[in-house]
Amino acid sequence: QVQLVESGGGLVQTGGSLRLSCAASGRAFGTYAMGWFRQAPGKRREFVAAISWVVSSTYYTDSVKGRFTISRDNAKMTVDLQMNSLKPEDTAVYYCAASRRVGSYYFDGDFYDYWGQGTQVTVSS
Repeated sequence: QVQLVESGGGLVQTGGSLRLSCAASGRAFGTYAMGWFRQAPGKRREFVAAISWVVSSTYYTDSVKGRFTISRDNAKMTVDLQMNSLKPEDTAVYYCAASRRVGSYYFDGDFYDYWGQGTQVTVSS
């Protein structure tokens, strides 16, 4: 069992930066693939970024490539999402997720077993 708690959300102007953090509790964190998803009002949840557990390979949706960076610290049991050059369209609730499944379906929310409660990110224009 893994519990996830996100932090770091807030209000920022266009072009600004935020760093989201997801703290995990439980065992074997280092063997979980970790992902960030987001959901804007009236829209479906969408994949943002993921990091594998084997060699910490990273994956991003096209709209955030070059602006967002996902990283993990297995000793601290955290996964962070550094978000730069934020745009109003990045406004959403951001969720951290963990997967212990075999495979690489990082883009699919069904691949993940555990979810955090979410943190709000609002980018003003």
